[in-house]
Amino acid sequence: MIRNLWFNYRSEVFFGVVLFTLTVLSYWLGAFIPESVFENYVNPTEYICISVISLFGAALLFVHEDRNTIRRSWAIVLLAMGCFYLVLWVIEFILHIRVIGGMPSDPLFNASVTFGNLLAFMLFIYPTQILRPGWLNWWRAVLLLLPMIILGVVDYFVPANLLYIIMIYPFVIFLMLCRHIRKYRQWCEDNFSTMDDIDVQWIVRYLTMLFVLGMAFYFIVFWYVPNRMFTQNLTFILILSYTTERVLYRPDPWTRLRTKENEEDKTDELSNTANMAMLDSWMKEQRPYLSPDFQLLDLQQVLPLNRTYLSQLINSECGCSFYQWVNRFRIEEAEKLIAAQPGLKLQDIAERCGFSSPTMFTRAFLRETGVKPSEWKG
Repeated sequence: MIRNLWFNYRSEVFFGVVLFTLTVLSYWLGAFIPESVFENYVNPTEYICISVISLFGAALLFVHEDRNTIRRSWAIVLLAMGCFYLVLWVIEFILHIRVIGGMPSDPLFNASVTFGNLLAFMLFIYPTQILRPGWLNWWRAVLLLLPMIILGVVDYFVPANLLYIIMIYPFVIFLMLCRHIRKYRQWCEDNFSTMDDIDVQWIVRYLTMLFVLGMAFYFIVFWYVPNRMFTQNLTFILILSYTTERVLYRPDPWTRLRTKENEEDKTDELSNTANMAMLDSWMKEQRPYLSPDFQLLDLQQVLPLNRTYLSQLINSECGCSFYQWVNRFRIEEAEKLIAAQPGLKLQDIAERCGFSSPTMFTRAFLRETGVKPSEWKG
């Protein structure tokens, strides 16, 4: 059991260990930076790095604009981040006007926390667009921001310390997004025959980085050490750089889902059992699963019914998602190949059976049979 868990999630464990190590090292290193050096040199340099990375990333995304909502939303976030930090750098280090409160006793400190939460909210736009496409529009964004804005205004004019409530609000949004991760994975498995490049683990990694960034921010608020902002800024730079690269080159599953014009919602004239029998027969005869790009709507070639019905049909009749159902055919094909050609390389087997990569093949084979392909014997 432990071995299987390690095999399936070792990349996520490795990512977590690296992120934790970098965070701890940056905290440790920041403690040795003299406060004057940090304020005069390190902090302004990090602000410039954030601005340059954000503006450069936004330019790349706008150049590669392809009407992709997710890319466009992240480009807008980067542009706003870059402009904000550039203006902040000019005001703080060129004009020498304080707008950020450093110490918790500083009158500007609560306003700084509010600004920090607004920036955190902007970072939540990207995962929201992925987990709930089309849900976040302008009026919903304003509606989500409204409680935090009201808290900030009340905290500024009323002699009541609402700092802790203001800090909790982004955490509430974080938990709301975590609730939708499972639904997103299920949607992917119901529509695609491969999880390569669209797996939910990428979103988990992004939210993990946001969680670390939030913990660094809370640490500064409760146990203020100016140099510890070194860690917060470094984590921020990591998030912006890593996410921009992924947004540029990671396929968007929602745009990969092909839709047919004038799709008719036809009535099911046959029983579910008969329809499922037709699909099974077609799969065995035509073997469309040998293509890594095979997806749910391809089933309309044999059953011209809507996507929702096809997905529900497989879920009810087979007790699994479309992804798992297709992988069963691929694993059967792989077992035949291994039995017929024991010396065949793992990569060749994966390609012939429709898997997008040897890693995805090994993971699916292990999940279906309980053993790795190299250990399986017919």
